[in-house]
Amino acid sequence: VQLQASGGGVVQPGDSLRLSCAPSGFTLSDYAIAWFRQAPGKEREGISCSRSDGSTNVADRLKARFSTRRANVEKKVYLQMNNPKPEDTATYFCAAVDNEDRCALDYPEFFGFWGQGTQVTVSS
Repeated sequence: VQLQASGGGVVQPGDSLRLSCAPSGFTLSDYAIAWFRQAPGKEREGISCSRSDGSTNVADRLKARFSTRRANVEKKVYLQMNNPKPEDTATYFCAAVDNEDRCALDYPEFFGFWGQGTQVTVSS
């Protein structure tokens, strides 16, 4: 099981950015896929989780600007970041769990598979 997160970079406040998570080695429909982020010196923070039926949940504090979409045909899960702010600067990870009842943003320990992360820096 592997997860490849990509699409990070340096963006200016107010720009848009889309991150991609490309799972491999397992059937995407059997797993819930989540996005987390971690800034230096801070706890890992849950952003979104998507299930095989396409349902998603996004952290309340971020849902006005962030959204997630699962593209089963492309075998990717996307995180759309609109109007990013400097406080969004972090390493962004995608993670997978084979029990969709554990699609829970507050419990990163539920997710047994993690990608290597992609760095997002929001700076003017």
